[in-house]
Amino acid sequence: MPSSTPSATSSATSTKPATCAMQEPRVSSRPEHPKTSSSLLGQKSVPASSRPQTTTTCSAPILNCETIENKIRKNIQHSWRGILKVCQEKDVSKLGEILVSDFLDIAEKFNLDLSEGEINQITTKYDLKKNGRFAYYDFLQSSILLLKPQESSLLQRVIIQKPQKLMSPGPQTTSFFSAMLRIQPQILCCWRPMKRTFKSYDESHTGLLHIADFRQVLHEYSIDLTEEELFNILEYYDKTLSSKISYNDFLRAFIQ
Repeated sequence: MPSSTPSATSSATSTKPATCAMQEPRVSSRPEHPKTSSSLLGQKSVPASSRPQTTTTCSAPILNCETIENKIRKNIQHSWRGILKVCQEKDVSKLGEILVSDFLDIAEKFNLDLSEGEINQITTKYDLKKNGRFAYYDFLQSSILLLKPQESSLLQRVIIQKPQKLMSPGPQTTSFFSAMLRIQPQILCCWRPMKRTFKSYDESHTGLLHIADFRQVLHEYSIDLTEEELFNILEYYDKTLSSKISYNDFLRAFIQ
């Protein structure tokens, strides 16, 4: 009887842990699960394979950082160009990452108003290579571009249709981020009429446009992509080289 209550509490905390999941819950939760006889029979290999996986520890801080990123999102959307400029100056090697100490200086300079604990979580999340450096491009795009609709589905208003079939995106390169960030202010100013224009070109109502039509619509709203920018955007949105692009997926990236 006493063993059932701790297992309940440990399972409850295991869905929430962002900071705790790194150390203590793993030790406390594992002893309780093997106590059941069913887990001792044929499932030893399953818990053994699932316990060591670090993927669960990676997902925990990402979920936990969502409230922190929501808190600073407006500030970043107002000053992201300045933040990006300073980050690029610090990033001499052009790798899309800077020292954590440099990020701390930038956070203070742009008044991001983060506590020490929040900074630790943010820098842990964006230390993507586990090398003690901060991936600033990924940090900025998560605050400015919405490339993962499933994460914000609960808060997202139905202003852009959800895709019937989930897109399998291509690589998120720094060149892709640069192109998307450059046109972001223009898209935000005219995305509603642009969506109607996209639909008028989409006579078969598939949600897809040929590349030439897609580029023409952008041109009608004074958004002219260079060949390199178009290539990088298509590399992400048209990974299968179908010569078509989902305009809803494209617009959704800018609408928070």
